[in-house]
Amino acid sequence: MNAPLPVHLLPEIAQRETPAALIDALKTRFAERCSTALVVREQHGRDESSFAAPPPAAVVFAESTADVADAVKLAGQYNVPVIPFGVGTSLEGHLLAIQGGISIDVSRMNKVLHINSEDLTVTVQPGVTRKQLNEEVKSTGLFFPIDPGADATLGGMSATRASGTNAVRYGTMRENVLALEVVTASGEVIRTGTRAKKSSAGYDLTRLMVGSEGTLGVITEVTVKLYPLPEAISAAVCSFPSIEAAVRTTIEVIQLGVPIARVELIDHNTVRMVNAHSKLSLREEPMLLMEFHGSPSSVKEQAELVQEIASGHGGNAFEWASTPEERTRLWTARHNAYFAAIQSKPGCRAISTDTCVPISRLADCLLESVAEADASGIPYFLVGHVGDGNFHFGYLIDPDKPEEREAAEVLNHKLVSRALSLEGTCTGEHGVGLHKMDFLLTEAGGGAVEMMRVIKRALDPKNIMNPGKIFTL
Repeated sequence: MNAPLPVHLLPEIAQRETPAALIDALKTRFAERCSTALVVREQHGRDESSFAAPPPAAVVFAESTADVADAVKLAGQYNVPVIPFGVGTSLEGHLLAIQGGISIDVSRMNKVLHINSEDLTVTVQPGVTRKQLNEEVKSTGLFFPIDPGADATLGGMSATRASGTNAVRYGTMRENVLALEVVTASGEVIRTGTRAKKSSAGYDLTRLMVGSEGTLGVITEVTVKLYPLPEAISAAVCSFPSIEAAVRTTIEVIQLGVPIARVELIDHNTVRMVNAHSKLSLREEPMLLMEFHGSPSSVKEQAELVQEIASGHGGNAFEWASTPEERTRLWTARHNAYFAAIQSKPGCRAISTDTCVPISRLADCLLESVAEADASGIPYFLVGHVGDGNFHFGYLIDPDKPEEREAAEVLNHKLVSRALSLEGTCTGEHGVGLHKMDFLLTEAGGGAVEMMRVIKRALDPKNIMNPGKIFTL
């Protein structure tokens, strides 16, 4: 018989009662927009993590800030948890109803409210997805650069402090969210921040909410920065004899100050999976996928310098993708790497993890982690926004074999511990959710986590806002 999994590998299920009186009140207020159908509840009770938990007791489909506020007020009256839901693409168990409660689906709150092209800002409802936003602002000559891969909602991206492939040049949601509208645990609607570029007015509540993973409130409006569409964009792929050569190239590019927009590492395992999934013929070697933004002359200069650096590390088969169609094909293949990996082993689930380290320590962290994964025999995929020291492993396991999950979690523990020892973080962009709670304590320290608890208790005294995530109370 297999030994039971260590406690930290599974979510702690501690269901709180959802009274029938609350369900009746929600149905009275929302009519058909409150569903207790099992298939709807199950859809809203899972994300892209490998964790499992009972579904929420009901799902409310909000269409306005007033809807969200009323749902939260009703839940608060009965001390019932509230879990915000966008499109369900999170990776660390953020959406699981581990203490029961109701899911508030904001996907119907999907209007772009104000485009202020002169100020390079836009205000949207939380259910607007990044692709939808870019489609609606493209006629202004502007774009929103944060690209986590999945077509996530702006509300979810703010809640998890997402970033992605463009972060090396444009930053993360932390740098790009200017203001928020939030429904608090009491059902009050507050606004944080303004459209001004900077402010010294009081506590920075916007930054507090960005990355709070739904544990302090439900985001109902987001104001973000926009950027001018580059005059010229060029993408390139370059294969390398080893992961080390690709990583050393990346480190040198960043340390020389080349303003590269994107630089993604894909290991040979992942290239093979992507080729099979997307019907490509990329060389099945470690690869950097890069993109350059700027004027035609600056793009040319950047690309030539990077090509020279890559050649010095054994880079070869430097291929260009200058047309929008070619670039889209390459980046679509990269964004589909997760699904390509899942399909490479039918019936598997991925134990996904990410870390981020100072760029000078990237090679140390990544190469040791690759060696451990290779030695384990567990199939895996590796991709990384390595321009900012962030990379992702996905260990492919049979969900019916606890020993495989435990072996993958051992690898994850070694990887994250290594990143922390190198002055990095336990998660660069996935968020803490359920999966990284122990690591947050190691990274931040008991005093800092207790301060987070104090904030949580002050703003959510009944502990109804996505309870059991980030840390325990």
